[in-house]
Amino acid sequence: MAAEDGDFAGRWKPGPGVQALWRGALDLVFPPQALDGGPRPLAGGLSHGAWSRIHFLDGPVCDGCGVPFDYDPGARCPACQARPRAFDRARAACLYDETSREPILKLKHADRTDLAPLFARWLSRAARELVEEADAIAPVPLHPFRLLRRRYNQAAEVARALAALSGTPYLPDALVRTRATPTQGGRSGSGRRRNVAGAFAVPPRRRTQVEGLNILVVDDVLTTGATAEGCARALKAAGATSVNVAVVARVKEATGLTL
Repeated sequence: MAAEDGDFAGRWKPGPGVQALWRGALDLVFPPQALDGGPRPLAGGLSHGAWSRIHFLDGPVCDGCGVPFDYDPGARCPACQARPRAFDRARAACLYDETSREPILKLKHADRTDLAPLFARWLSRAARELVEEADAIAPVPLHPFRLLRRRYNQAAEVARALAALSGTPYLPDALVRTRATPTQGGRSGSGRRRNVAGAFAVPPRRRTQVEGLNILVVDDVLTTGATAEGCARALKAAGATSVNVAVVARVKEATGLTL
């Protein structure tokens, strides 16, 4: 009889009604919280207030760097016309401001890797054309010392989720940092470019993985584009045909927000 009871217990699974009651009981004890810390999460995990305040970039943007501006699609902003970028095109899901900053920093510094799939879904829409063109997706790398302290690379978390969502090959180590660089926060555009000059490379054993391919580089935030350009130069030097960039958020102009 005990064996039969055990067999029954192994076969029995609660039905949808029982599961719903169980989830309801758990919600009473542990009220659901949005990923941004607010109450009552909506689809995607953010609170109603956060969703309404995030400035998604769904209007015209510069075809080069992705900054929003009021011109026809395909046009490039004055900055891109004056100084062509090392990468081909960049797209961001939203503006980097006080609202988007909070969940991005939670992913970056507070172990909230559960936010990566949400950001990947944002990018699958905002950078749809770039994702469709990509032969492979690669993250902006962290230096090994910084990776050891942080324990994960936030760009890699988003890139991996985007690759899985789109069915695009994922190249986690196509790029490496050749030297440790101080944080980019608080630096001017020229200072950021000097800070990361020559800091990225494609390992010799990975050159065949990028040669002749269209690579999509993924990062969390684009400010001046110095980091993205450093990655693009390294990939093109290794033989990549084109390098596009997809970021969760980008600044519209210089701000005092920390990254």
